[in-house]
Amino acid sequence: MSLDSLHFDNSFIHTLPGDQQTDNSRRQVYGSCYSYVAPTKVRQPKLIAFSPEAAELLDLNEQACLSNLFTEIFAGNSLLPDMEPFAMCYGGHQFGNWAGQLGDGRAINLGEIVNKKRERWMLQLKGAGPTPYSRRADGLAVLRSSIREFLCSEAMYHLGIPTTRALSLIATGEPVLRDMFYDGHPKNEPGAVVCRLSPSFTRFGNFEIFTSRKEIDILAQLVDHTIQTDFPHLAEPDEDTYLQWFSEICTRTAEMIVHWMRVGFVHGVMNTDNMSILGLTIDYGPYGWLEGYDPRWTPNTTDFTTLRYAFGNQPNVAMWNLTQLANSLLPILGSADEIQKILETSYRQEFITRWQDMMAAKLGLAQYIAQYDEALFSELLEILANTETDMTVFFRQLAAIHPDTITTEFSQLPEPLVMAYYRPEEINEEYLKRFSRWLLAYGHRIKTDASSRDDRVKKMNNTNPKYVLRNYLAGEAIELAENGDYSRIMELLDLLRNPYDEQPEKQHFYQKRPEWARHKPGCATLS
Repeated sequence: MSLDSLHFDNSFIHTLPGDQQTDNSRRQVYGSCYSYVAPTKVRQPKLIAFSPEAAELLDLNEQACLSNLFTEIFAGNSLLPDMEPFAMCYGGHQFGNWAGQLGDGRAINLGEIVNKKRERWMLQLKGAGPTPYSRRADGLAVLRSSIREFLCSEAMYHLGIPTTRALSLIATGEPVLRDMFYDGHPKNEPGAVVCRLSPSFTRFGNFEIFTSRKEIDILAQLVDHTIQTDFPHLAEPDEDTYLQWFSEICTRTAEMIVHWMRVGFVHGVMNTDNMSILGLTIDYGPYGWLEGYDPRWTPNTTDFTTLRYAFGNQPNVAMWNLTQLANSLLPILGSADEIQKILETSYRQEFITRWQDMMAAKLGLAQYIAQYDEALFSELLEILANTETDMTVFFRQLAAIHPDTITTEFSQLPEPLVMAYYRPEEINEEYLKRFSRWLLAYGHRIKTDASSRDDRVKKMNNTNPKYVLRNYLAGEAIELAENGDYSRIMELLDLLRNPYDEQPEKQHFYQKRPEWARHKPGCATLS
C-alpha cells in the first residue's frame, strides 16, 4: 500500500471534546481531551532507520518507507490529506505526588489509521515540536533518546512483551540544546523524531485529569469511547461493563509487569501518565536491563534517593498506580468495594499466579507446585543477589546444566555458569555451599517433573532470552550515530528480532556488561 492509501478515521478527536483555543501557547487546557497542533517543520530530515515489522502493521512495504514522502511525513514536514494532528490532555502522579496537568509535551498524534485487517493504529511523532502541554520545554528530542526509544520498542515486541511500536527514526538535521547531566553545562546535540504506533496512547492520567477537575461528564465520555474503541469485545457500556473493563486493565497490567520481571527490564519512571490503559509498555525514557541481579537497581538517577521505581518495586508500584486509576474512575465504576475486589483478584492474585508460572518456565518446569517451588524460587533469587550475577546470562546458561552431573556439593562453579559472574573473587566457600545445595534441590525437582530434558531446555530457551538491549549496547550505537555511523542501530535491530535464538554469528553480543561501562553515563544510568 502507498502512503496516500492509508485509511484514517481519527475517532478520538471526532468523538471527544477538543480544545476551542487554537493557538499553540503553553497553558492549562480545560474541558478538553486534546488540542489541535501542527508538527514543527525541520530543515534537513534524513531517514536513519525504519522497522519493516511495524510498517507491515500499516500495510506499507519497503518501497513506501524509503520514499522521500515517508521521510517528510514522519519528520513532521508534511501531512497526508486525512491527518489531523493533535496533542492529548492528561495529568498524572509523578513519583507518588499529583502533578496536575501534564499532557503530550513532545508528542503529536498524526491520526488513527485502520489497516486491511481492521486493526486500529494511532501514529504519533515524538520530538516534533511544542504543544500547549510542553510547559517550559521545546517539545523536541535528541538523537540519543530517540535511538533508545526506537530500538527498545522493537526489542520488547520481539521479546514477546506488550509494547507500543516504533515505525521510524529520522534525524532532523537541526541542533537541540540539552543539559544531559543537569550540571549547568548545556550543549547542542543532534535532533531526531521517532514515529510511534499503538492501538491507543490513552494513559491512566487521561482519566485522572478530569476527575481532579470535577469534569465528570467528560470523564464519562472518555470512558465510553475507550471501551467502544479499544475494548470492542466488551458489551455496550453499562455498570457491569465498566467493572469488567477495569478488571481487564488490571489483568493486562499484571501480564505486562510479569514480562518485565521475566527479562530483567526496569522502566525507570512508572508515573501514572506513563501507564497505558491497554497494558502496553509505553514511554521509553530512563529504562534499563538488569546486568547484575539486584532488586534495588534503578537506571533513573532521579530515583536514586527513594528507589521508588527500582526493579523489585515494579509490581507494587503498578498496584499503586491502578489504585489511583480506580480512584479517578470511582464516579463511573460506583462501588468502592467492587473496585477493591477487582484490584485484589484481577491484579494482585493474577500477578502472583502469572509470576509463579513465569518462574517455573524460567527453570524449565512443567508447572508451579507450591510445596516445592516457593522455597526453590525465593532461595535462588537470594543467591543471585548475594554476589553480582548477570541475570540474562545466568538463566540462559542454566539450561546447559544436566541434572545428572550435579550429585554432590561442589567446590567450584559449574563451567556453564562461570561467565555469569562479575566478581568471581567474591565466590567463597560459603557461597559455593549454599549454591550447590540449591542446585542439588533443583536437580531433584527436575527429576520429579513431567517434562523431558529436551522439553525443559526448549522451554527455558524460549523464556530466557539470549540477547537483550543491554544499556551499553544502546550506548555504543548512540556514540557511533552521533558521529554519523548508523550501522550499529541496524545491527542491533537485526539482532533483537530473534532474541531467543542462538545466532552463532552474533555471539560477541552475548556477554555480560564490560567493566568500562559500569559507571559510564548513558551505559549505566540516565536521568
